[in-house]
Amino acid sequence: MTDWATIASLATAGGTLVLAVATFASVRSSNRSARIGERAARTAERSLLAGQRPLLVNSRIQDPAQKIEFLNGNWVTVSGGEAVLDPADEAIYMAVSIRNVGTGLAVMHGWHVMIGRQAERTHPPLEEFTTQIRDIYVAPGDIGLWQGAERDPAADIFKALTAAIQAGDDLTLSMLYGDFEGGQRVITQFAVRRGNQRWLASAARHFNVDRPEPR
Repeated sequence: MTDWATIASLATAGGTLVLAVATFASVRSSNRSARIGERAARTAERSLLAGQRPLLVNSRIQDPAQKIEFLNGNWVTVSGGEAVLDPADEAIYMAVSIRNVGTGLAVMHGWHVMIGRQAERTHPPLEEFTTQIRDIYVAPGDIGLWQGAERDPAADIFKALTAAIQAGDDLTLSMLYGDFEGGQRVITQFAVRRGNQRWLASAARHFNVDRPEPR
C-alpha cells in the first residue's frame, strides 16, 4: 500500500533542500558580484586619482627663464634648473624653476627651508611648513615657479639663512603640494647648491602625505 504521507514528506524535504541550495548559490553569487563591483570601484577610483596626481621636479637647464613678482613689488628672474636666493634688509626672496612631470595640476600648499643637506630619508613635520601667501599652480607637463620669502629680520632663521646664502652653503628646500582638490599631498625635497656663480636646484626625494609610500 502506498504511503502517501511519507511520499509527501519526502517531496517537501526535497523541495526545501533544492530551495536551500538555490538560495546558497544566489547569495554566493551576489557576494562574488559585490566583491567584483568593489574591486572595479576601487580600480576606477585609483585611475581617477592617478589622472589628477602631480609630481614636481626641477626644470631643465634649457627651459626658458621666468620672471615673478613678490607682494612688495620686488621682481626676480630665475633660469631653467636654477633657484634665486636674494637676501635683503626686509626679506629673503626665494624662487625655484620647477616642472610638473605628473598627470594632474599641482597646487602649492607650503614650504620649509633648512641649512645643509637632508641626510636622512625624512621630511619636516607638516606644522613646521610655511603656508603659501597665494596659490601657485603648475600645469601637468609644463614648467612653473615656486616662490617664498622669509620676512622677519629679527628671527633666528632669517639671520642664519642670510649668512648661509652669503657663504654659499647648501640648502634643502621642501615643497608641500597636492592636486586641485586639495588631496594626494606630496612633499618634494630639493637640494639647492651654489655652482658657477649660480644656485642650482635638483629634486632629491618625494614623500607621500595622504597615501602609503611607494618604497
